[in-house]
Amino acid sequence: MIVRDFNELKDGPRAVSDARWTSVRMLLADDNMGFSFHITILEAGSEHTFHYKHHFESVYCMQGKGSITDLATGKTHEIKPGVMYALDQHDKHTLRAEEELVMACCFNPPVTGNEVHQADGSYAPADS
Repeated sequence: MIVRDFNELKDGPRAVSDARWTSVRMLLADDNMGFSFHITILEAGSEHTFHYKHHFESVYCMQGKGSITDLATGKTHEIKPGVMYALDQHDKHTLRAEEELVMACCFNPPVTGNEVHQADGSYAPADS
C-alpha cells in the first residue's frame, strides 16, 4: 500500500513548477501503478497550451473556475468543481484559469517526475 500526504510533498522534490502552475506528483512511474497521479494548481489569470502527444491525461477540477479549448475544433468548455475532462485523442488544448484552479490529474503512461514541457506543449515519449 502506498500512502502519501499532499501537505508533506508540496514543498519537496515531487513538486514541479513551471510557467504559473505547480504540480505535486503523488504517484510516479516508479510506483508501478500504470499511471501517475498529480495535484496541479494553476494560477488565476494564467493560460496554458499543452499537447500531450505521447500521454493520455484525465483531469478533475476540485476548486476554481476556468475553461478548456480544444484547438482542433475551437470548442470551449467551462471548468468548475465537479467537471472532468479526458484527453483521449491526445487533444491539443488551451487551459485558462479565471480563478486559481486545483486539479487532480492522471497520466498514462505514467510520468517519471523529470519531464519538462517541450516547445510544442508535449512531454517526450515515456521511453526517451
